[in-house]
Order: sequence, then structure tokens, then C-alpha cells
Amino acid sequence: MSASETLRQACLEDWQAATQHAFTAQLADGSLPKEKMAWYLIQDYSFLENFVRLLASAVAKAPSLADAVPMAQFLGVVTGPENTYFQRSFEALGISVEARLATPLGDTTLAFNQVMAKAADSGCYAEIMAVLTVAEWSYLTWATPFNPPAKTLPFYFAEWISLHAGPDFEAVVAHIRQQFDAAWLDLDEGERERVASAFKAAVTLERRFFEDAFTAR
Repeated sequence: MSASETLRQACLEDWQAATQHAFTAQLADGSLPKEKMAWYLIQDYSFLENFVRLLASAVAKAPSLADAVPMAQFLGVVTGPENTYFQRSFEALGISVEARLATPLGDTTLAFNQVMAKAADSGCYAEIMAVLTVAEWSYLTWATPFNPPAKTLPFYFAEWISLHAGPDFEAVVAHIRQQFDAAWLDLDEGERERVASAFKAAVTLERRFFEDAFTAR
């Protein structure tokens, strides 16, 4: 069993709770209240800066150009189409820049930003890839059953699904997992404990983030 799968199995309860959440089920069937989606997107957009730094760190630390290229290409998607999706969604949901900046970040949001920043600053390729693996694999897992999205969905629901499913995103996640699994092999016992802790923390925070978004008022 691969390292990524072994670590996923070790925190399976949180993983399943995060990837089979009522929030994403309602997002996919269009019944999610707009105010909950608005809160979620404001919080999620705050991740973008740290996520870009994390992904850029992965590109910089990749063992070879062949290892780096798929992640560099994905970085273009995150800073291009995904960033544009957020701006269009904020406009459609009536969220001004002032309102977005005035919305307090939740404790889970702040904690997740800290986990990403810590991994990026660690200089440890395996730790960087551990957090990236959780972030992207968990989203592929929840989004895939709902892809392609219903044609009747507003774009701010439908495109959030399609951004995280389909062959291109599957290939990105497969590459990230492969990079993590390979990096894991070179770690000593102490390093493995630290990296496993980062993986578990990220899974726990994914679950908490959806729970926070679902109960947002």
C-alpha cells in the first residue's frame, strides 16, 4: 500500500466526513443556501495566497524538471481560471471587496493557512507534498461523484465541481500523490512522524472547514 493510501486509511473517519459532507451534497444539487456558499468562498479565497506559495514551493523543490512541470502547469490553473472563478462568483453573489475583507476568518481557516505556510516554509518536499495531497485528493474525491454537474446549477456551484474533477484534475492528483509517495521513501522515522502529522492535520481541517461552512449563518 502506498504511503498516501496508508495515511488516508489512518484518518479514514475524518477523510470520509470531509469527502461525503452535506455541504458538498447540497452544493451539487443546488439546495445550498447562497449565504453559506458566500461564506465558504470568502474563507476559501483566503487560502489562495498560501496555497500558491505551497504549490510554488513544490515546483521549486521537485527532484527534476519532469517532476516539476505538471505542478507548474497546475499553478497556472490556480492563478488563472480558478482565481477568475472566485472573482466572477463574488460578483454574482453580491460580495463586494469591502464585504469580503470585512468578513472575519474562522479559526479553521486560520489554522489551515498556518498548516500550508508551515509546510511551504519547512523546505521539506515530503511535507509540502503531504499537504498538497490532502488538499487536492480530498477535493477530487468529493467532486467526482457529482461530475459533470447538473446543467441547471448556477455557475458558482457547477464550476466549483468541474474545477475539481475530470481527467485533467485526476492527472494532477495522481502526480501529486506519486511525488509524495516517492518522497516518503527517503524519510527517516522522525521525519515520517512529522510528515504524517501534517497529513493528518490537513485531513482534520478539511472536515472542520466543511462543517464550519455548513453551519455558517
